Amino acid sequence: MKRTLLAALLLLLAHAAFAQSYTGQSKNYISTGMPILLIAPDAVASAMGDAGVASTPDAYSAHWNNAKYAFINNKGGISTTYTPWLRNLGLSDMNLLYLAGYYGINNRSTLAASLTYFSLGDIQHTDEEGTDQGTFMPNEFAFDLTYAMKLSDNLSLGASGRYIRDDLTNGQDVERQTTKAANSLAADVGLYYQKDIDQKQTMAAGVNISNLGSKLSYSDDDTQNEFLPANLRFGGRYTYNADDFNKISVLLDFNKLLVPTPPQLNEETGEYEGKYENMADYRSTGSIQGVFNSFMDAPGGFKEELSEIALSVGAEYWYANTFAARAGYFYEHENKGGRKYITLGIGMKYNIFVFDLAYLIPTSDFSNNPLANTIRISLALNFAKSK
Repeated sequence: MKRTLLAALLLLLAHAAFAQSYTGQSKNYISTGMPILLIAPDAVASAMGDAGVASTPDAYSAHWNNAKYAFINNKGGISTTYTPWLRNLGLSDMNLLYLAGYYGINNRSTLAASLTYFSLGDIQHTDEEGTDQGTFMPNEFAFDLTYAMKLSDNLSLGASGRYIRDDLTNGQDVERQTTKAANSLAADVGLYYQKDIDQKQTMAAGVNISNLGSKLSYSDDDTQNEFLPANLRFGGRYTYNADDFNKISVLLDFNKLLVPTPPQLNEETGEYEGKYENMADYRSTGSIQGVFNSFMDAPGGFKEELSEIALSVGAEYWYANTFAARAGYFYEHENKGGRKYITLGIGMKYNIFVFDLAYLIPTSDFSNNPLANTIRISLALNFAKSK
């Protein structure tokens, strides 16, 4: 039979990307289109439990906090990351590729750009009689441009514009409906604060709001539009330089989706509970209105709103600014996805080259992570000349 490709692929992305085990009335998962935009694209922050809003500024700052670019000391640099996807299931043709670069205009301003590309491999399409209609390659990508500037010696501001394209069906007819690639424009804004407490200690804090933009539409039926994964990330970092050779940093991040919480159907009364009368009312909510509603629309009230905040903790140790060891932990409430995992990684720096590895170990008993037991690889080139 003809595949319901759109529904299947949307479920694959949402459930695989966020390791969802969705059973029971208490589970109230917030679904979005193109959740790949929230996946850690690099092997640095991903080795520290996905903590990065206030981590040391680097070429990957576009994803974590665009304001950090203004504090990079190098004149410029480029980086790339390769992430295998669903290797535990034996798939070899799904992967996430990330490319980023930055250029320091002067000692206060920086320009940057990044590209995220996610390939879902080759999909064979058949009609209702099972006749082969050929193969196609569903894919998603996002391209953004960033400008970051120092507002003072310790504070910086970043702004990004992003073009998003999500092509899950290559225009195939699904359930007698012609589908299309979804397109959207989005924006990020971030603040970053960094200050030396003394010669040995540094503290930093950051806040970033990402993926604020129009909904994704996969067909001409606007009632099925998907929210972008708008996200609020905030946190801090403490760095201690023990001596000229040893440095350690500790990081803490909090994350909350700025997407409205869907209503829950009460099986006893047959009525929906929450801010929205039904799912049609929920889907008709605008993206900007959804951002404000996301702080006060959970059917379970304030307690459920708190459960929507995910926690990332991480640590990084550098020896002689040449070798790094990293570890971290990510926690998400069971009713909001239940992702829990330990992360480990190493980094090596030689001259202007930086090589990083990250490895994820799931700790949740009821969820499957698409990056479980997978090695992620990042390579960066930082131009030596200082801004």
